[in-house]
Amino acid sequence: MSDTAVQFIANARMYSVNAPARVAWAELFSLVSRESGVDLDVVDHAFPAPLAELWSRPDLAAAFMCGLPYIRTGNPPKPIAAPVPRHAPVAGQPVYATCLVVKAGSPFQTIEDTFGGRVGYTVEDSHSGWNALRHHLLPYWLARGSNLYRESVGPLYTPRRVIEALLSDTIDIGPLDSYALDLMLRHEPDLRERIRIVATTEAAPIPFLVASAGCPDMIVTRLREAFLALGGAPKAAELREQLCLERFAPVNLADYEIVARWEDEAKAAGYDRPG
Repeated sequence: MSDTAVQFIANARMYSVNAPARVAWAELFSLVSRESGVDLDVVDHAFPAPLAELWSRPDLAAAFMCGLPYIRTGNPPKPIAAPVPRHAPVAGQPVYATCLVVKAGSPFQTIEDTFGGRVGYTVEDSHSGWNALRHHLLPYWLARGSNLYRESVGPLYTPRRVIEALLSDTIDIGPLDSYALDLMLRHEPDLRERIRIVATTEAAPIPFLVASAGCPDMIVTRLREAFLALGGAPKAAELREQLCLERFAPVNLADYEIVARWEDEAKAAGYDRPG
C-alpha cells in the first residue's frame, strides 16, 4: 500500500517496443511502487504523442529520457536510475550503442556498401537515432567531402518504424537503439531472419529514468533506492529476464557530456544532417 498523498505517473515509452515488453515494464513499475511506497500510475503515451509532453508533466516520477535532450534542456528533470542491459556493449555498464541495420535479403555487407542509397533516422533530438548515427558517419563524410547518401528519410520517430521502413524498402539502412533491438529480438525472434546489422557505433550512456524537476526529493530517493535494489531481488528475476535487464545503476550525469560533444563535433564540421 502506498503511503504518499500524491499519485505520480510512470511510463516506459522508449523501451515498450512490443506488447510483451510493455506488460513487463508495467509489472516492474508496479513492483517498484510497492517496494518504495510511491503511488505510481502506469500511463500510456504511445507514438504519435510527443515525448516532450511526457517529460514535462509535473506528476512524472519515472520515464525514460534520452541523454541528448536531457543535456540540452534548460530545466532538466531529476535523474532516478539507468538500466544496465544484459547484453550491454560494455558488460555490466549502463551503456548502449546504435546498431546500423539493413534488410536481411539486401546485398549490403558493410556500411560502405549502403553509401549512395537511402538512410533513415528517428528524430533530431535522439542520440541513438540521429546523433550517434551522424557521429559514426562523420569520418566517412569528411573523407568524401560530400553527402554519403542520396536521401535521408525521416523523421521515423521510433525503432519500430525504422524496421518497418527497412522491410517496406523505404530505406536501405537505419539506426536502432541496441537495447530496444535486444527487447525486440527477445520477444520477436523471427526478426533475426529479416534484418541484419552491418555496423555498430561506439557505446554511449543509455537513456535513463527521470522524474519531473518539481518531484519532491524524498520521492526521488525512494524510487531510486527501489530501482537500484531490483538487480539483486529474486522477486524481480523473471522481469529482468523478460526485459533483457541486468540491473539499474546510479546516473552519472557527467558521462552524458559525450553525447553533446558528438553533436558539437558534427556541427563544427558542417555535418548537420546524417546523410
